[in-house]
Amino acid sequence: MFSYLRQRFTSHLRERSRRRARLVSKDGRCNIEFGNVEQSRFVFLIDIWTTILDLRWRYKMTIFISAFLGSWFLFGLLWYVVAYIHKDLPEFNPSINHTPCVENINGLTSAFLFSLETQVTIGYGFRCVTEQCATAIFLLIFQSILGVIINSFMCGAILAKISRSKNRAKTITFSKNAVISKRGGKLCLLIRVANLRKSLLIGSHIYGKLLKTTITPEGETIILDQVNIEFVVDAGNENLFFISPLTIYHIIDKNSPFFHMAAETILQQDFELVVFLDGTVEATSATCQVRTSYIPEEVLWGYRFAPIVSKTKEGKYRVDFQNFSKTVAVETPHCAFCLYNEKEAKAKEKRGYDNPGFVLEVSETSDTKM
Repeated sequence: MFSYLRQRFTSHLRERSRRRARLVSKDGRCNIEFGNVEQSRFVFLIDIWTTILDLRWRYKMTIFISAFLGSWFLFGLLWYVVAYIHKDLPEFNPSINHTPCVENINGLTSAFLFSLETQVTIGYGFRCVTEQCATAIFLLIFQSILGVIINSFMCGAILAKISRSKNRAKTITFSKNAVISKRGGKLCLLIRVANLRKSLLIGSHIYGKLLKTTITPEGETIILDQVNIEFVVDAGNENLFFISPLTIYHIIDKNSPFFHMAAETILQQDFELVVFLDGTVEATSATCQVRTSYIPEEVLWGYRFAPIVSKTKEGKYRVDFQNFSKTVAVETPHCAFCLYNEKEAKAKEKRGYDNPGFVLEVSETSDTKM
């Protein structure tokens, strides 16, 4: 038992050591950080709206709670100062005929409660501003306006955060692996994508980027060099009718970066295939982008996806997501170059023997002298 656990632990450590770094995770998050940025952090405050929207919920709620509590306490201090200057507090022993700026403020706690009631417009009626001093009236107007601004900003930010199209992207899923097999007589890289909602993405467009390290003829090493990967669907890659899972594929021809890869060498390659799906959310008309990535260990050579759509007896179409990422082994050439040479050989053979226009000319030879 101990030897078995030790073997499993060793294999786990070996697998972790072989694990490649990703730029884009499977759920679409980008794994990158910026260091030694020369510009000050205060530049993000210029676009404060985007900064607030990009914050995590815990930071966003912390900022809003702090803003409310801070404004209540700050104005509570100001109301206390007004009452102190006007000598409305009980410690000054005001006369019976004394009219305070704010009635029933007896200390810092009551001033804080009046500040809260003013800003959130609760209005219990026990404390109120009188017409005795203009300072209190001006402070009341200023706090009311500031409270409306804070409320509007908070409600707008929360609503925008909830309705962001990034949440719609969570209901678009890609297959766990990409596969390479023949499709229509051509070697293709295939990926399956599904929309988990019945509402469509309008104007959907699918494309990919192959990220790898390249060395230019001048000897410059470019990390994360991007190569365009064109994906197509049988119905076209523009304006997809994305109501059921689709299988997108990339044709591995001479212009494809996968052309010189083979089944035996693809695991030794160093690349990351990032797939993008852009579209417009039907309900909100907001643009949406879904991302995922595949590393060489997640590209299966010689497989195809299992069928997923069937028809029930009631005439409905049923999608079985249990087979969404399931693959089936099929006979596949071990490299695109071999498939290309095989087709070329058959074409040459056909041109050489089956072409009716082929004529073999034989020149007449002269009689041999004895």
